Amino acid sequence: MQALAGIESLLPDGLSLGFAALLVVTAFFTAALTAAFGIGGGVALLAVMASVVPVAVLIPVHGVVQLGANAGRALVQLRQVVWPMLGIFTVGALIGALIGGQLVVTLPETLLKTFVGLFVLFTLWAPKVKGAKGGPFGLVVGGVFATILTMFVGATGPFVAALLAPRLDDRKQYAGTHAAAMVMQHGLKVVVFGFLGFAFGAWVPVMVAMVAAGFLGTLLGTKLLHALPEKAFRAAFKGVLTLLAVQLIASAAWVWLS
Repeated sequence: MQALAGIESLLPDGLSLGFAALLVVTAFFTAALTAAFGIGGGVALLAVMASVVPVAVLIPVHGVVQLGANAGRALVQLRQVVWPMLGIFTVGALIGALIGGQLVVTLPETLLKTFVGLFVLFTLWAPKVKGAKGGPFGLVVGGVFATILTMFVGATGPFVAALLAPRLDDRKQYAGTHAAAMVMQHGLKVVVFGFLGFAFGAWVPVMVAMVAAGFLGTLLGTKLLHALPEKAFRAAFKGVLTLLAVQLIASAAWVWLS
């Protein structure tokens, strides 16, 4: 009992031990999902956190946890990162962080969620034309928008996935590069929220536990990544991404209609 009381004393006000355990377990499974399919974990984790964590701290805390989870994923898949592509994306991400810091309290979240969902669906299902992969400029612009969006939506993995997937035919290169791009994006977001005055201190123990669980989930998911055939991976990837896009649009529509 004393041990439980000691753990509860480390938790932020209003978060029970049971809900804290739920967040840690969820971090494990969502990290495994992202490592295996290259997408999905961030949105799933955000959905669970939204029902447990106060709205005022949701995006900053989610950003720290996703930074840790993706850092672990990038470390495990480091050899697969396409560094020139990551560098171009990072240029856009830096610009997006500067702009996003100015807009973070002005644009409606529902509008951004709708935009992300429609963009992902268009990228996945629109007829492909020759040259549709785009050049470096498109990657820079994508980095700008992705980083602005993450300030509001939190989990923009589907956006970044839709940006990188057409440019990378190898699923392992895609997974590694996506992880590294998300590290850049979430890292910049955390810095911006720090400058805006968000106090992360009370949530440090919970975030550390979630990041550690996420790293273990990443190890499991990476094994699944190497075991999946390319065709099965692409089909699962497209299906998961489509469901996430529809969920984003539906959640935004629900807010508009309610």
